[in-house]
Amino acid sequence: MNVENYRESLKDKKRIVIKIGSSSLIHEETGELDLYKLEKLVRALKDLKNRGKDVILVSSGAIAVGKSSLNLRGRKLTLTEKEACAALGQAQLMTIYQKLFAEYGQLSAQVLMTKYTILDDLSRYNARNTLEELLKLNVIPVVNENDTVSTYEIEFGDNDRLSALVCALIKADLLILLSDIDGLYTDDPNINSDAKMISVVEKIDKKMYHMSKSTSTSDVGTGGMTAKITAAEISTHSGADMVIANGANPDVIEAITTGKEIGTLFLADEKEAFEITNYLKD
Repeated sequence: MNVENYRESLKDKKRIVIKIGSSSLIHEETGELDLYKLEKLVRALKDLKNRGKDVILVSSGAIAVGKSSLNLRGRKLTLTEKEACAALGQAQLMTIYQKLFAEYGQLSAQVLMTKYTILDDLSRYNARNTLEELLKLNVIPVVNENDTVSTYEIEFGDNDRLSALVCALIKADLLILLSDIDGLYTDDPNINSDAKMISVVEKIDKKMYHMSKSTSTSDVGTGGMTAKITAAEISTHSGADMVIANGANPDVIEAITTGKEIGTLFLADEKEAFEITNYLKD
């Protein structure tokens, strides 16, 4: 397989879901939002729209923003404190997104989902229709788990899996996961200097999960590498390619979608019997 040529095919993707992790949005030193990165992210997404792409953003960061606003940085939060932080932070984060998008003449809309949005047939149908209509109206949906009412993400889940479910729900053909890691390694590079980054994954197997021991270093995120492999399984089995890359510089979005060899590329491996609800069973 000529990977270079396959990377070139990413230029032709029409519907793209981008997930940005908390660690890519927050200043590590202070826990405050990195507005410079946020502005670059919004500009990159607007440029994708200008290239004729459908764009959906799945954004983490609500709990982190609320935690900072309430001066709770540096302490372990209870579940109810996390829910309170999410309630405050989600409103603040969305306000900033809408202001930044508006500077580039782009409308954006908040879409909050829970595990049960996908599990329930009617809710899933309504969510899909809402997202499809927003895209038809040239709006960029900003999706997040509804942490205020759903303890599932806070305790068990992550926005990596949510982004893959959104990808499958709207039949996107590319998912980009931006986090604090460069891609999938043969071992944890933080403890093994011989670990090598894998450029392309053709099929996901049990060995992948063995290599993907939880490696998230962020104290405001929930997804380690295992969560990203799960996201890759969902998205590739639904028929989409997926790329894991470092979100330190949002310009990486342009590089990925113009065929540059960035991060780890998981090739689409569509399954005829794919059922989105099967990936929500605990």
